[in-house]
Amino acid sequence: MSLLPETGRRVEEIAVRAQAEGRAPSLALAIVRDRAVLHQVFAGEHPRPDAKTQYRLGSITKTITATLVMQLRDEGFFALDDLLYRHLPGTPIGGVTLRQLLGHVSGLQREPDGAWWERNAGGDVDKLLAELGYDKVAGPPFRRYRYSNLAYGLLGAVLERVTGESWQSLVGKRVLDPLGMKRTTYSPVEPFARGYVVHALDRSLHEEPRLDSGAMAPAGQLWSTVTDMAKWAAFWTDPAPAVLARETVDEMCAPVVISDLESWTAGHGLGPELYRVGERVLVGHSGSMPGYVAQFAVHRRSRLGVIAFANAYGLAGTTLKATALEALSAAVDAEPVVPEPWQPPAPPTGEAAALVGRWWWMGREYEITTHGDAVVMTGPHHRTRFVREAPDRWRGTDGNNEGELLTLQRDDEGAVTGIDIATFVFKRDPAHLA
Repeated sequence: MSLLPETGRRVEEIAVRAQAEGRAPSLALAIVRDRAVLHQVFAGEHPRPDAKTQYRLGSITKTITATLVMQLRDEGFFALDDLLYRHLPGTPIGGVTLRQLLGHVSGLQREPDGAWWERNAGGDVDKLLAELGYDKVAGPPFRRYRYSNLAYGLLGAVLERVTGESWQSLVGKRVLDPLGMKRTTYSPVEPFARGYVVHALDRSLHEEPRLDSGAMAPAGQLWSTVTDMAKWAAFWTDPAPAVLARETVDEMCAPVVISDLESWTAGHGLGPELYRVGERVLVGHSGSMPGYVAQFAVHRRSRLGVIAFANAYGLAGTTLKATALEALSAAVDAEPVVPEPWQPPAPPTGEAAALVGRWWWMGREYEITTHGDAVVMTGPHHRTRFVREAPDRWRGTDGNNEGELLTLQRDDEGAVTGIDIATFVFKRDPAHLA
């Protein structure tokens, strides 16, 4: 698979222009779909990158930490609405919930105590917790979006306390290994790009330190490559059940808070960031550490994604995020989504046979068709998939009536006369108005 030639040229122009005008020592950008790299662009000579070159992910690491939290939630280790003190007893800021920490609505300040952790070797979890004070609460929970690296350091501490394993071990065993992300590592492994600050006046390169973040590693420690991040992007469009169920990934991608209250172009879910570009909402995360910026984003419906890295602490005149989203939008605009071949449905059996066909409510026509073991109801601005959970009871699993109950109405002889969906009654009669 590859992009159309004209789309590839457009993506290349966007990436090369960003590297040149942004004065990045090197830049890597790729458009991906279904774990495959459709088109990749490598610009710059310091170093000359390729698909195996590692860059630091920075806060993209948070999406992996969030995935671990949701895994353990699904396995019953805790609930998202657990207060922090339940798992970190004695914590002076224990009145916030895990959900609030994930979505950056806990009210906690951005950074932990001490020297700026991104440029200093981090301490262990005990040191992080010992330095916490009530002054870390910068505002009440859910009052506003307040991005917090400290929140993810605390989530990492919770993960370690409830499992008895290090965050690094959990990441490898529970996320990276199942997805085959062999070049995503805790520390850099050659070949990797050295990170730089580019002097604003003489354009000279000043190499930045590559330090272990310690207890703050869950907020920004990991390193990865274009090829590995293609697998991570694919996870958000087609989740691997060995890591998370699709329903859980959908839950993570639902907005917790709108971070841009003026124009509603940005928000945050339970881990990932949400970006509205035109009429589309993209899912992803940006990242930065001294000497590095990174970005990934996906358009879940088309399964297209973008990966971008640069080994400079920001780009002159623009951002890597803007560059990546421009490239992804160009690809989504131009690349057709090939539909799955149509197959005639299997003849309906059992209760499904009584549901299939046309139904009316308030003069509006709806149709129910089979879809594997489920049925799908479509109509004006409406689509819901229902699965059978008991005799005469079907539950909506997505769409307009997700979670709602469909019940069959029968006459004295047992024939189906109507269906009731959340008190809305549908009949076979086009004149039905109830």
